[in-house]
Order: sequence, then structure tokens, then C-alpha cells
Amino acid sequence: MQRLIAIVISLLWVGVSASALASNSIENIRMWPSPDNTRVVFDMGKTPDYSYFQLHQSHPYRLVIDFTNTKLNMDLSRFESNSLLVTTIRTSSPKQASSTRIVLELDKKVDPIIEVLPPRDMYGHRLVIDLPGTSLKRDSAALSADELQERKVTVAIDAGHGGEDPGSIGPKGTYEKDVVLKIARALAKMINEDDAMQAYLIRSDDYYINLNERPRKAERVQADLFVSIHADAFVTPQPRGASVWVLSNRRASTEMGRLLENKERLSDVLGGVPAVEMEDSFLNETLVSMSMDHAMASGYEAATEVISELDRITRMHKSKPQHASLAVLTSTAMPSMLVETGFISNPTEEQLLLSNQHQQKVARAVYQGVRNYFLRRPPDGTVFASNRASRHVVRSGESLSRLAQRYNTSVAAIKARNNLKSSVIQVGQVLEIPTPE
Repeated sequence: MQRLIAIVISLLWVGVSASALASNSIENIRMWPSPDNTRVVFDMGKTPDYSYFQLHQSHPYRLVIDFTNTKLNMDLSRFESNSLLVTTIRTSSPKQASSTRIVLELDKKVDPIIEVLPPRDMYGHRLVIDLPGTSLKRDSAALSADELQERKVTVAIDAGHGGEDPGSIGPKGTYEKDVVLKIARALAKMINEDDAMQAYLIRSDDYYINLNERPRKAERVQADLFVSIHADAFVTPQPRGASVWVLSNRRASTEMGRLLENKERLSDVLGGVPAVEMEDSFLNETLVSMSMDHAMASGYEAATEVISELDRITRMHKSKPQHASLAVLTSTAMPSMLVETGFISNPTEEQLLLSNQHQQKVARAVYQGVRNYFLRRPPDGTVFASNRASRHVVRSGESLSRLAQRYNTSVAAIKARNNLKSSVIQVGQVLEIPTPE
């Protein structure tokens, strides 16, 4: 009997010793699959001490992470993978009783990128693992790069934040990333239903994309316009209203310097023309400067059209496009804008942004503003440029002179096209707008 008691005490001591030695902990594991990779995040109690190795002898392939002096504070049996790449996450026997071994079973062989992140905002210490490879089926409503057509105007739509980055959080706990994704999807649907345009979603689901990578993705599909959708926030709940931001001169100068140093991207911006190799890169700088000036001027003009439409359906925080040094507005190859759809930190606007009806109104306003811009400035070779007339439904407050200014034509041309004997028009009236010669 005494020997049995001694064995029990010994086993209890081993358990207590192992627990005592485990100075760190895995509090949670989160997974964010995207079309291009899967991100796995380990939420840690402290800075992780870890090592890893891979097993590629048989399928499924395995990535094994050993967390030194760490205990697992979650039930992995309830963890379900929603990634096409990561099939299972499980534990295995560690080398030491005080440590934890985690095994990621993978469908393909990959080269992981592993990074330790310090506490920030709502998160504590983290170990982040990025696994490149197709991990998520693209939304059926989102066109892939291969599905884009040459003769249609391409609008790249960027839903801000995503994945482990929730963006701003409203008083009721509403995540900015969720609201703006719904608006971006609604906008993409409206654009894709337009015979003259097509939408390319930078992110089509709940995952994160690096800020600098977002405009690069738009450049790779040769988008005609880049629109980033966000929801504003402030430290107090009073501010409210939408606004639209464009690239600042200061940020543009910084990006031009970076671009001139990146010959591969410089060639892309110049339409595939190889960068001129010369000690004095005056020609390259001149070409880039011309491209940037056009992009910035066009972005401001497009933003003005969007503001005009937003002003019809919601309160505006700023009545003119605002210049900003934002990382997502760094393209010199195309016009770009960032649309703040409202203040999610304002309880009234948070409730509005949660409303599907308001989301649809915001998406419709951005769509109409973008369409108005391309009717005025149709890119060569597109449906907008080839159509000799466009249809417009008259709305409250519009006049022939205003329509002539918007579509870059004249009152006389609109009257002649529609056989109008006077300049009086009615709400709901359908007009054909002639494209200028």
C-alpha cells in the first residue's frame, strides 16, 4: 500500500514539475486561408522559444513545431481547418515533458515563413506561420486575373484589413474588415453586371494582404482604377460622415524614388518598356513623373465623382478629395482612391454600416461615381470609348448643363441627340449622352 501511494505521489510530482517548468503557454491557434497562402497564428503567453523541422517522406507532409517549456491551453480536438493546404493541426509527443509539439499536416510541400510578433493592439505575443500555396477557393462572384477581358474597364476593389487585422472596431464590436468586405463584394457585383466594366477583388474573403502588395496586385492585372474601401474611426464617438482620399505629393515623391530603383516594376509601370540603362536616369524619371502626374490628376477627378454620388445618400465628413500619405495609395501606374464609408466609431453610423440596405447604397454610389468618371475619360480601346452614346436616367437636382459638364459634351449635343426642344428635363427621364468626338 505504501509503495502504491509513493507511485501516485511520484506521478503527481512529475505532472506538477512539468507544469511548473512550462513557463509559456499557447492560448489559442487561429487560421486565415487565402487564395495564395494560409496564415497560422499561435497566440502565446510570452515570447515563444521554438524550433521546427519538416517531414516530406510521405503524404500528408508535415511541419513540426516544438515549443520549449510551453503548455497548450486549448482543446485541439475542436479545431477545424478551413484551408485547402493545411488538412489537420494536432499534437505529438514532445522531447521534454514541459514542452509542446504541434504538427501541421499539409497537402503540398511548402517552404514556411515563420515570424515572432510582439504584442500590438488587441493581440499579445504571437508566432505567425505563412504557408504559400492555394488555400481557399475564390468567391464565385470574384473574377480571377485570367477571367478579365481586355476591352472592359478594370476596377480593382480593395476591401481594407482582413484576417487577423480587424481594422477599427465599433462600439458594438463591429469589425471594419467585415463591413468593408460586404460593400466591396456588392460593388464588384454591380460593376460586373455593367457590360462596359469588370471588377477584380484584391481580397475576396477574410484574410490579410500586405498593404504594399495590394496596389501591386492591381498593377499586375493592369487595372484602370484602384478603389480601397474602409470605415473611419476616431477616439471619440462624435465624428461621422464619409470621405475620399487620394495620393499626396509627398508620398508620390517617395514612391517615385523607390520605383526608379526597382527596374522590374518600373518596366511594368511603363507598359512593359524596359527601363533605360544609363547613369543619368533622366528619361526614366521623366516617364515615371508623367505617369504619376496623370494617375494623381485622374485619381482626384474620379474621387470627385464618387464624392458627388456619396453626397446623395449619406452625410459627408469631407466635401472634397483629401490628400494622404497612405501605404495602399502608392501606385504610379493607375488612378487610385481610398473611400472612407463612414465612422464605425460613431454608434449611429456603425448601425448604418451594418445595414445591408445602406451597404448597397454606398456600393451603388461608388459604382455610379466610377462610371461617371469613365464616361468622361474613357480609356482607349474600351467599351466606353467605342460606344457613341451612353444612357443616363435623370435624377433630382440634375440639369442639362450639369450633365454636359459631367460627360464632357455640350447642352446642344445632348438636345440634338434626344430631339429636345427645350432645356427642361424631368426626374426619371432617360437621355442618350453623345460621346465627344
